[in-house]
Amino acid sequence: MKRNDLLNDIFPRDFQEIIELWQMLWQRHPIPVQLFLVMCFNAIIAPAVYAAAGEDLTRKAVWGLSLLGLVIIALSIYLFVVIFQPERF
Repeated sequence: MKRNDLLNDIFPRDFQEIIELWQMLWQRHPIPVQLFLVMCFNAIIAPAVYAAAGEDLTRKAVWGLSLLGLVIIALSIYLFVVIFQPERF
């Protein structure tokens, strides 16, 4: 009897649909998708900052510091690109 591998039958098709959905959302609504990704990344960073700081900082302050760090990193990448590729801007 032939082996029925449901994972290979179902997963690639669903995975392809997920990729197509993300591409469509990225093209139509790039800013909300970017904000969603930043908040997901911040949800990963904030507990690490909270654990490193101990009880000295509140959770709100940790989220604020993590978000501020992400903004600083984004601005430095943007300025790096602007300095070394000024003809694009």
